[in-house]
Amino acid sequence: MQLLRLFLALSIAVAAAGCETVPVTGRSQLNLIDAGTEAKLGEEAFAEIKAKSKISQDPQANAMVQRVAQRIAAASGYQANWEVIVIDEPQVNAFALPGGKIAVYRGILPVAKDDAGLATVLSHEVGHVIAHHGAERISQSELLNVGTSVLATVLSGTTGIDPQAAATLLGAGATYGIQLPFSRNQEYEADRIGLTLMAKAGYDPRAAVPFWERMAQVSKDGPPEFLSTHPTDENRIKRLQELMPEALSHYRQ
Repeated sequence: MQLLRLFLALSIAVAAAGCETVPVTGRSQLNLIDAGTEAKLGEEAFAEIKAKSKISQDPQANAMVQRVAQRIAAASGYQANWEVIVIDEPQVNAFALPGGKIAVYRGILPVAKDDAGLATVLSHEVGHVIAHHGAERISQSELLNVGTSVLATVLSGTTGIDPQAAATLLGAGATYGIQLPFSRNQEYEADRIGLTLMAKAGYDPRAAVPFWERMAQVSKDGPPEFLSTHPTDENRIKRLQELMPEALSHYRQ
């Protein structure tokens, strides 16, 4: 049990040292990666993505994305080397990387329909960036890896279970019991931050609900929520509706 006590003591010390506060929500988060390292990781990954992807040359699509992104980034007040690209592929998707790197796939633009719909997408991605969700996931993963190894060793020593089998079982438990729920909570948090940001940028946050209703029509065959990193569209819409009064308090046309 000495290894277990050591791990718990280390976890408490690390958590105290790496505690930060998420903008808008005020949640305390564990982040073991400094801002410079986080930004560098995002830049390196983004450079690889740009090298492998077909970047859109559509002037209208690029103008729309840049226009909305600039307003959302300005509303966030977060200082970053913002860079937003349109990838000329049909996926109905967008993603953010640490340090202000965002990619929008061409396929999501018809679903967004207009600037307010696109603001729903981009404010959500900016929310991930300013909440340092990427660094937080890396921090959590590192701690879980150490914890799984320690607990597997303890179980092996006390019960005779094969260490590899114990690590596999503990890893599965961590995935479905900790990591996937945590990822879904980050998605909900990015939605809440995003509603506030789009409202502050002058986009009606009520546009978020019909956007996700349209998304639900194009993503009907997703996995059950407990097996996914993202909430179901139905649950997401319900949460957005609950958050709408808070978001509308920031809205000025």
